[in-house]
Amino acid sequence: MTISHHPPEDLLADFAAGKLEEAHQLVVGVHVAGCARCARFVQAVEHLAGAALEDVEPAPIAPDAFARVMSAIHESPQETAAPPPASTTDPDLPPALRRYRIGKRRRVAPGLSLRPIELSGSGQARAFLLRSAPGSRMLEHTHTGTELTLVLEGSFSHEGGRFGPGDFDYGDDEVDHRPIVGEEGPCVCLVAMTGDLRMNGFLGRLIGPFVRL
Repeated sequence: MTISHHPPEDLLADFAAGKLEEAHQLVVGVHVAGCARCARFVQAVEHLAGAALEDVEPAPIAPDAFARVMSAIHESPQETAAPPPASTTDPDLPPALRRYRIGKRRRVAPGLSLRPIELSGSGQARAFLLRSAPGSRMLEHTHTGTELTLVLEGSFSHEGGRFGPGDFDYGDDEVDHRPIVGEEGPCVCLVAMTGDLRMNGFLGRLIGPFVRL
């Protein structure tokens, strides 16, 4: 598998530092797991962060600090851990995705269907699997927020090039594009999105309210 499109370096650095919200962390993490180039970059960032920590002078702590921490732990109310969500057993999905509960498929537009991914509830981004029929052509659109897209199967193309398995595409309110799915088969993507699609043109404004991702 040849990967031609990668996340921006600032996004990879935030991933390495654990600064991304869950949906974004998931999409970038699945890409990094399959991309040797990005995995090396993330490892380098983690190494630099570790070296910086070693250079930090240790701060003195009070002699009774440990006792106070243990006392606070014992005095806090015990909470019953919530059971982990049931995971999917789909062998065609990347291992990181199999830990999540994935909802039923629903049609969102002709040739376009979606399966939501259940997250912990923190953060504004939502994650889902998007399946597009071969040869599908979306209307030109932009986004009111951000869209991180990772191709798992098939391909699509737009002004930024061709995106195949493992490729990463980043969209925001400054990007206008019109994806066209390859004819070789369905295109399945892992997507993290904030905001909504904003269709361009007269026809786009007419059907835009009926396309909900």
